[in-house]
Amino acid sequence: MPVWPKSFITIGAGLLTARTARRLRREKSALGEQDLALATLTTQFGQTSFWPAAGIGEKLDYAKFQTATPLRTYEDFTPAIKRMKHGEADVLWPGACSFYAVSSGTTAGRTKFLPVTEGMLAHFRQAGLDSLLYYSARVGHAGVFRGRHLFLGGSTQLAALTEVRPFQAYTGDLSGITALNLPPWVEKHLYEPGLEIAQIADWPAKIAAITARTAGLDISLLAGIPSWILILAEALRKNSVRGKARASNLQGIWPNLECFIHGGVPITPFDDELRAALGPAVNFHEVYPASEAFIATQDSEALAGLRLMTGVGIFYEFLPMADFDETKLPSLVRKAVPLAGVKTGVDYAILLTTPAGLARYVIGDIVRFISTEPPRLVYVGRTKLQLSAFGEHVIEKELTDALTAVCRRHNWSIVNFHVAPIFANSSTGQNRGRHEWWIELKPGTTSTPVGPQLAAELDVELQRLNEDYEAKRLGGGLDIPFVRLVMPGVFEHWLRFRGKWGGQHKTPRCRSDRLIADELAKVTHFAND
Repeated sequence: MPVWPKSFITIGAGLLTARTARRLRREKSALGEQDLALATLTTQFGQTSFWPAAGIGEKLDYAKFQTATPLRTYEDFTPAIKRMKHGEADVLWPGACSFYAVSSGTTAGRTKFLPVTEGMLAHFRQAGLDSLLYYSARVGHAGVFRGRHLFLGGSTQLAALTEVRPFQAYTGDLSGITALNLPPWVEKHLYEPGLEIAQIADWPAKIAAITARTAGLDISLLAGIPSWILILAEALRKNSVRGKARASNLQGIWPNLECFIHGGVPITPFDDELRAALGPAVNFHEVYPASEAFIATQDSEALAGLRLMTGVGIFYEFLPMADFDETKLPSLVRKAVPLAGVKTGVDYAILLTTPAGLARYVIGDIVRFISTEPPRLVYVGRTKLQLSAFGEHVIEKELTDALTAVCRRHNWSIVNFHVAPIFANSSTGQNRGRHEWWIELKPGTTSTPVGPQLAAELDVELQRLNEDYEAKRLGGGLDIPFVRLVMPGVFEHWLRFRGKWGGQHKTPRCRSDRLIADELAKVTHFAND
């Protein structure tokens, strides 16, 4: 593929932006795109050794696909993926697969090795470009393509799977794998921080290298996890001197910075701090990426939800959480619905059929549709990371929203948090269960937070947000929460202990057991319980 001059890219981006805007305005185009995705995927599945034996050997309509194909978790695909890792071709997807994205879903989960086939690389390239075009269509111009795009992603330094030699297979962060497979024109004209810096695994060293390289560049787009973006912004501000004063924000360093791409963690706890660090004119653009697929992206104002990416080769299904039971997946084949069958306001476990060769794959995410025409949704949590030890059914989004509301009232900045149950224990005098919040706030606030104050306000917010929680509290089934304010660095220490510091790794916000809470207890010191 030729490496085009930058002027060609900006002109082409303008034309594609106009075409994207027209496509997004077409009603019901999403359903046709989903029909095409299913037909294309099942045709490819017919060229493998796994799927014909499982009942998929030709292009299928949805009714036949639904009947023939059970819902599956990662564990159900593990034997086939093992064959692929050893070099066997045409197992789940035509051809051999040399790249495997390492994902645990959460920092405490089992490691998964997800195939990144040529078909998946094509999907991620198309979805990444489409997401940028959604942004440029939303703001009405393609100016973001004039500058360079800085992605603060995982290391491109991949690990060889030595046990599968002589076949050459590699594992690593998905962001690193995709960065190594960029189109030449993207690598030459857009991508930062360059492949040499991108392979650095030590995050403080990477931040220092990025700061030195990019301070004088024309950066128009920045993408990354909020906590690391804030660290990068502080490093750049400390190293930038314009006259006698340091730049107050990143727009003072990069005047053409116009877009910040974020996803993977809720932005609300960091929103105010990020806007101050980036600059007042920077637009926020939310995306919903996963190691399994690029699922959705913003196409309107933030409150409208994210547009499901229906035209990038992924087929979606949605299983109502009212029916979800991971132990009974074989009996749920007809409970899942395609996009045409979803309703607003219902929580669904999302199922993916992808060019990795995974069909009706339960990835563990929960989504809720804001609208169906066009299809826009919000991420609300993980199937395994709901807080319901006492039947309260609290989800990650509600916990995040509650803590954000409390902290905004007091101008406190959230660094990290986790919520776990404390079970009743007659020997300690704990007669009712309660929630235990582990919260790290940024030092230097004007008013000093204390645990009991936070607990009382969090209790009020959660009762407002969640009827089941309110019923448990008013009915005496739950005691008021208990808040532990931990010293700075506790969550970093836990992530390092888990080997998950840096990149796209994040702390699970809640669990219905004490797996993470008990580990935090081993590494923490408390302040103001």
